[in-house]
Amino acid sequence: MTVAVYPGSFDPIHNGHVDIARRAARLFDHVYVAVYDRPSKHLLFSTDERVALAEAALSDVPNISVVSYRDLTVALVERLQAQVIVRGLRAISDFEWELQLALTNRKLAPQVETVCLMTSIEYAFLSSTIVKDVARHRGDLSSMVPQVVAKALGEKFGYRPWGIDQRQ
Repeated sequence: MTVAVYPGSFDPIHNGHVDIARRAARLFDHVYVAVYDRPSKHLLFSTDERVALAEAALSDVPNISVVSYRDLTVALVERLQAQVIVRGLRAISDFEWELQLALTNRKLAPQVETVCLMTSIEYAFLSSTIVKDVARHRGDLSSMVPQVVAKALGEKFGYRPWGIDQRQ
């Protein structure tokens, strides 16, 4: 059984992340979406909120689990007995950073492979930073994030986002 870990801060999870996670779930027997607890950046959502949003966004994919972690990604990979780290690439500008991460992880855990999935073209512009900026300025999030995330962003910024079903 091939197990993969898809790590990130997911603050918040957006449709580009969801796309990568779903595609990874087609390639591997099980995928852990791993929400990093202590990234070196300012977070809008708590770790528990980010985990809950990822779980809601991916609840229909039976071979995906969402976990949080606070140590090195390779330590989590080893604990979960995974063999693969999944990363998403949006643009050429992502490549240098992802290469550095992959080489560092390879040095720390030579038995772990890193697999980069290219983003789908419709999500190539998305980042969590852009999503938060659009939400902060009350823009239309409907094509950027799952509805549960749009609703949570609206709650954080004190408004009802466009085009979401308020019953969810």
